Amino acid sequence: MKGNIVLINRELSWLAFNERVLQEAEDKTVPLIERVKFLGIFSNNRDEFFRVRVATLKRIVKFPKKTERFTGENPERLLTKIQKLVIEQQIKFEQVYQRIIRELGQHNIFIIDEKQVNKEQGAYIKKYFHETVLPAIFPIMVDKTSSFPFLKDKSGYLIIKLGRRQAIKKNKYALIEIPTDTISRFVVLPKERDKTYIILLDDVIRYCLEDVFNNFAHDYIEAYNIKLTRDAELDIDSDLTKSFVEKISKGLKARKKGQPVRLVYDSQIAPDMLALVMKKIKLGKEDNPIPGGRYHNFKDFISFPNVGGANLVYKKIIPLKHPDLPNGQSLKDQPSFFDVLKKKDVLLTYPYQTFDHIIDLLREASIDPKVQSIKITLYRVAKNSNIVKALINAVKNGKDVTAVVELQARFDEEANLYWANKLHEEGAKVIYGVPGLKVHSKMFLITRKEGSKVVEYAHIGTGNFNRDTAGIYTDYSLLTLDTRITEEVARVFSFYADNLKIGEYKHLLVAPFFMRKHITQLINKEIQYARKGKPASIILKLNNLVDPEMIKKLYEASSEGVKIKLIVRGICSLVAGVKGLSDNIEAISIVDKFLEHSRVFIFCNGGDEKYFISSADWMGRNFDFRSEVAVPIYSAEIKQQIQAMIDLLWADNVKARVLGSEQKNEYRKKDHKRKVRAQELIYNLLNSKKIK
Repeated sequence: MKGNIVLINRELSWLAFNERVLQEAEDKTVPLIERVKFLGIFSNNRDEFFRVRVATLKRIVKFPKKTERFTGENPERLLTKIQKLVIEQQIKFEQVYQRIIRELGQHNIFIIDEKQVNKEQGAYIKKYFHETVLPAIFPIMVDKTSSFPFLKDKSGYLIIKLGRRQAIKKNKYALIEIPTDTISRFVVLPKERDKTYIILLDDVIRYCLEDVFNNFAHDYIEAYNIKLTRDAELDIDSDLTKSFVEKISKGLKARKKGQPVRLVYDSQIAPDMLALVMKKIKLGKEDNPIPGGRYHNFKDFISFPNVGGANLVYKKIIPLKHPDLPNGQSLKDQPSFFDVLKKKDVLLTYPYQTFDHIIDLLREASIDPKVQSIKITLYRVAKNSNIVKALINAVKNGKDVTAVVELQARFDEEANLYWANKLHEEGAKVIYGVPGLKVHSKMFLITRKEGSKVVEYAHIGTGNFNRDTAGIYTDYSLLTLDTRITEEVARVFSFYADNLKIGEYKHLLVAPFFMRKHITQLINKEIQYARKGKPASIILKLNNLVDPEMIKKLYEASSEGVKIKLIVRGICSLVAGVKGLSDNIEAISIVDKFLEHSRVFIFCNGGDEKYFISSADWMGRNFDFRSEVAVPIYSAEIKQQIQAMIDLLWADNVKARVLGSEQKNEYRKKDHKRKVRAQELIYNLLNSKKIK
């Protein structure tokens, strides 16, 4: 409860979302290796949750009264609830992992530890260790008086005890970082008949510890996994004499030494070893260290090797070519992208359709003599970005290129800084975001001289210009030369260049200045239609629904009779189906093979439906502290495409969970006559050419 608004706390809702990810690891209908990878995704999500959300709560816990209105409850009590849920999930995680290990064994895939190694495997491991692992590990001896080595965020460590059975002789302790940044976590051993054996890098090191510490007198060796998570908040230097780039660079260095927010340890660790670690990193019992299993950093399991048959992984889909666009083969007899867009707007749907169309369009623009300029926003850039390469090629071909690079895209700051410098060096104009805002819009604008006219072509999308994520995230890209849209996209880019030029917008919904107001007006219209007894409905597809004002407005609409359908992948603070409050609201969440990332807003509007796709979720930060854009869909054909896909998502009875007040993540009741798995059916629909 927040004020008079019924809300589910965002942190607790996020933990419920991550449990849906864990459900995928538990689901026996999911291919076995994919289930292992979902364990990795769950673990990686949880790490980020602690680095960001828990770290924030720990920073504000000293000011409970001032911060309670932001968290919905006392932050200290909330941390206690989080700790309880995290431990419960960790227990379930271990149970799921052990079940998966047993099922792998049924497919003749065995994950073994150092105590299960036979003679032949031992010889292989010793050779591998001395040739590959030993050069990459650097043990640090630790005692009660020496300073403790700095534990890096995201890294796993073995804390080691060289034990002495004679009381007069002191035990010795050491620390080894597990070098997964340079060596695979999974070592596949030579096959034995039809059996495959895998040993984790942690256990390779354990098996060879005697070789590492052979010059130390000891009776036995114990080694346990520990992992520290640090506060990931990026503190920006307030020194006015420094450039924004310098401040970001300094903040990145400081982040690596952020305050500890979570220690995870092997629950079997000897008490003296845990006490030593806690003391050295200056954590007390009140910091609630989390007991875990034998292994940590399960994020590495995202890269678990497929050593079994094709039936153990999802069948890879071949991204489809859009039937109206050049197909990347022989372009001699094909129309150009610009010729196609003169005839119609085009919607690209990832990952079902190929992201290469976007790269090809920018490549074509980079060499087209009629193209004068390209403006683009970059939020998360791929490591080896063909998008940036196309922009650099455009500069070399005499085009005026402007890139708005957001340097505060969390965890991508370093990559974005690298590409911003690269673009700047090549002669592009680089705008380093907007002071006080994150530029989260997904746009580019190509200006082309066609005869005596200057024509603008725009892209507005829901996802990043990143080929890697476009293969696993569901997103939309709208390509258009509709002047109602392109003129307003140009105004947004003018705002990026000169922050005083906010502009006016009749078509785009633009945050932080107008989006909240315009969406409120759209909801109010539905309320008016409902009061008149006319059809009134809202469909929202979002990653997160958190903003209290907008939730309050949806409750009001529901109470007036507006039918509301919500498809929310992640956090949903709204409580659906509460009598007298949200009777007319239904909410589901879909977690499946691909990460549901696209945002869609559909308003009935008295039968003349309004469709928008957007970069924005419904959170306070999106409405008030980010530059976001929602674009209206004017093409009747594309409206039908979006509606067909939304209908399939809403009908899903395989991967859809019902979102309720108790956050039980119960699957929708299956209609045994018709199994609807939306992601499969959307691909099939696009492949059938019934929608493009």
